[in-house]
Amino acid sequence: MMQKVQKFGGAMFTPVLLFAFAGIMVGIGTLFTTEAVMGSLAAPDSMWYLLWNVVLQGAWCVFNQLPLLFVVGLPIGLAKKQAGRCCMEALVLYLTFHYFVSTILSQWGGVFGVDFAAEVGGSSGLTMIANIKTMDMGMMGALLISGIVIYLHNRFFDTELPDWLGSFNGSTFIFMIGFFVMIPVAFLAVLIWPHIQSGMMLFQNFVMNAGALGVWVFIFLERLLIPFGLHHLLYSPFYYDNLVCPGGIYTYWATQLPQIAASTASLKSLCPEAAFTATGFSKIFGCPGIALAFYATAKKEKKKQLVSLLIPITLTAIVCGVTEPIEFTFLFMAPQLFVVHAFLSACLSTTMNLFGIVGVFSGGLIEMSSLNFIPLMTSHWKQYLLLLVIGLIYTVIWFVVFRFLISKFDFKTPGREDTEETKFYSKAEFRAKQAGGKGVKMDEKTILAAMILEGLGGADNIVDVTNCATRLRTNVKDETLVKDDAYFKGIGTHGISKNGKAMQVIVGLSVPHVRDRFEQVMQNPSAYELVKPEESASAPEAAVGTAVAADAPLHRLVSAANGQVVKVEDVPDDAFASKALGDGVAVILEDGKVYAPADGEISLVAETLHAYGISTSDGLELLVHIGVDTVKLDGKGFTPKVKEGDKVKAGQLICEVDMDVMKQSGYSMHTPILLTNGDECGDVKLYPAKNAVAGKTVVVEYRL
Repeated sequence: MMQKVQKFGGAMFTPVLLFAFAGIMVGIGTLFTTEAVMGSLAAPDSMWYLLWNVVLQGAWCVFNQLPLLFVVGLPIGLAKKQAGRCCMEALVLYLTFHYFVSTILSQWGGVFGVDFAAEVGGSSGLTMIANIKTMDMGMMGALLISGIVIYLHNRFFDTELPDWLGSFNGSTFIFMIGFFVMIPVAFLAVLIWPHIQSGMMLFQNFVMNAGALGVWVFIFLERLLIPFGLHHLLYSPFYYDNLVCPGGIYTYWATQLPQIAASTASLKSLCPEAAFTATGFSKIFGCPGIALAFYATAKKEKKKQLVSLLIPITLTAIVCGVTEPIEFTFLFMAPQLFVVHAFLSACLSTTMNLFGIVGVFSGGLIEMSSLNFIPLMTSHWKQYLLLLVIGLIYTVIWFVVFRFLISKFDFKTPGREDTEETKFYSKAEFRAKQAGGKGVKMDEKTILAAMILEGLGGADNIVDVTNCATRLRTNVKDETLVKDDAYFKGIGTHGISKNGKAMQVIVGLSVPHVRDRFEQVMQNPSAYELVKPEESASAPEAAVGTAVAADAPLHRLVSAANGQVVKVEDVPDDAFASKALGDGVAVILEDGKVYAPADGEISLVAETLHAYGISTSDGLELLVHIGVDTVKLDGKGFTPKVKEGDKVKAGQLICEVDMDVMKQSGYSMHTPILLTNGDECGDVKLYPAKNAVAGKTVVVEYRL
């Protein structure tokens, strides 16, 4: 179950990557278009305001279109094949679903208790999605539809239709099926969802008449509903409608600012209605405590990298009031913590209310300053000082509680992941132990795929298969049928990681090709059944690692960059230092230029441009990996000078690296040069050096 949650969390995290920058731009745009901060310069008819409003409206795109983002983001992590096609299918069918909903409501809205003639927003339960007036189901609707499409895609994408229907294969077939599936789903949605919305209306009446308890319940549920996209249905009538006060809390507070500024009475006595906008206190004081807890409980080797993630998303929450980046970072990995977060948020807001501190506190520091601190500091500074003290106390509470829970229950929060998806593994040299298959002629990767399938208990034991950058991921029906780590290393992989029924076979960068062969073998396993040793007419190949003759030719590798060369054990990364990826050395990159360490052919250029495989004429497989964990830059800062299939000479430039980007990102620039099939070599000698010269200084000798 946890594996499925983590996989789902990884898929959910894809759109969240956009939040940090968008949130910062929203904050800047809000600041520069607020008259309380900028004065007459930000008057609504000034050129300053008009220009910055263009920026502000563009920045709201990510947050205004969250359902669409999650519709196309979910398939990236959960589609088992052709994820790009699945994204397109999900988007089209999501829009089709809303066209169905819109038409149903426009024709029979009264039957389902929906006033489709009402204006969108507020308490109407309606919204606009891609210019379609439809029922507002928030992210819950987006995830529901996207999940259905992903299931259809994984189940039917490879369905072979008759030749005369060949044009309907693939995505067209998924759209055909999905089109008819969306019709009953749309009818069910308009039947059920209005009742959910009605329940929320009853709740609104309760909290308005329950005093401090009402504030606690309101804030708790507002935070808790964020993952489902329903929180705006809760607060919109309070903030922007006439439910609590004329024009909504925001408008009413703004009109009351002169009277509030002229009085020194408690803020609560002057405008008690504003208590329900206290959702922002957790953004300013809670998120820093969470970030500190994540850092304190992270694995030592991941802390440096984690800082580069936590600082921007925490500042985004504090300054801009956009919490999705940090909350979604752990929400689906450890949902229990999100419930605790909502509980503490409610406690903090209620404490502020009991001490008489109210105001428009739903946003971040920018909004709070413009609507509270700047206009009211003179007359209410004592209460704002008390606000700071209470908030900092709660920051400590958040830190202590989160740190305890994370450690106690071993939650896989950022920096504590068991998986090594962010690690980079070398291209493996697969040596088949058998001569071929029974039914069809097989290449080396197909033989490897067949041997992996055999090790996993056969096709009947496989539930599903996906892959990350280096690992073939499968869920199996019976984990007792899966062979041990020694078997998988013996067939040419880097081993297997087991977690219940979830299996991860560490293949290397060629895993997409192996997965393709694996799925091919799965479709007709009997045709790819491997020849058993007793059935083979010839002896199997010698095991990997056979001793090399003493008079075998001596080969040399030269440094891939200018700078200090160290043994691979000294690389600040467990995957490299443990030699799990192969033995070798690492040069600490200084000038941003990376060269080929030997003559050969470029066998691999990573999609993220930070790693290069080289096959030498003598059979050695090399990996040059630029920096540690730089895969996360997704190609930023790397300019390749070669492509797969190119012939290169030792000392030839293969990549230029923007060192400013690397320094700003904080990554170690240890650049390993690994012999990924080094166990086939003999008499390997490593030569660390203080001042190696690229293309000239010998750093490795071996016989092969």
